[in-house]
Amino acid sequence: MTAADPELAISVHGLTKKFGARTVVQDCAIDVPYGAIYGFLGPNGSGKTTTIRMLCGLLTPDGGEGTCLGFDIRKQSAAIKRQAGYMPQKFGLYEDLTIRENLEFIARLYEMPDPPNVANDAVHRLGLEGRARQLAGELSGGWKQRLSLAACILHAPRLLLLDEPTAGVDPKARREFWDEIHALAAGGITVLVSTHYMDEAERCHLIGYLSSGRLLVHGPVQDVVAKSGLFTWRLTARDPVHLKKILLTSPGVETVTSFGNQIHIAGTDRQALDATVNDLIAKQEAGAERMPPTLEDVFIHTMTRAGGGPA
Repeated sequence: MTAADPELAISVHGLTKKFGARTVVQDCAIDVPYGAIYGFLGPNGSGKTTTIRMLCGLLTPDGGEGTCLGFDIRKQSAAIKRQAGYMPQKFGLYEDLTIRENLEFIARLYEMPDPPNVANDAVHRLGLEGRARQLAGELSGGWKQRLSLAACILHAPRLLLLDEPTAGVDPKARREFWDEIHALAAGGITVLVSTHYMDEAERCHLIGYLSSGRLLVHGPVQDVVAKSGLFTWRLTARDPVHLKKILLTSPGVETVTSFGNQIHIAGTDRQALDATVNDLIAKQEAGAERMPPTLEDVFIHTMTRAGGGPA
């Protein structure tokens, strides 16, 4: 049995999963301290969901070993599941039950004492008081998300696994959701979350970028940006469409991204990139301002280099 590191909620190495002849996750290594929020980034089909399911005991890996919450991910998956809360991409509660009825049902599944009182506490904690008698199927995306979170923390788990939990939710609801996630992490709960939103990724303590089942980037957000080797410029022009066409074939330019009337360019060859920018300025094709790379710049560059699809 794999020995657990007392400082790490999750420590896995060589994690591999195949479905038939297709390798979905390959040789993945992740270390996550207790109380940390770890964000998974990557294109659709990159292996994020499969990795999360292996970590919480829902899938058995074909290769690799490690521990989650001190338990062996292969031999003690049942113990991991009892102490983990999993929130899938799609709403998974009963739409013909009310909020309170759903929570009472979940409490009974976990054989918790006094399910009505447990449900009542969850209703108050997540601010669901005014909607407790409303059918789950009648809720908006933001309220369904809040109900799902209430359900997955009902049994006081030590680990939360959230699979794109805010997809399709408005910005205000997303911000409130993340405030609650940080409060849970501050209380010692470890959180793994997959997301496509850069502002959400920046709120994580650690991030990992997956592409074609391989973990290409891993670490604190600031370190990931600092180690990217990227140099970036912000360009403005009277005709951004024409400028973008020029940039797509210019030396040193590895990614070109439009932001309204501005264009961000990035590359790892500073000399070539600067020469391209200076040439554009000399020809009065664009105004330019050097800028530090953002996490989004790193994400787009990594995705392009890895041949990933749209995020």
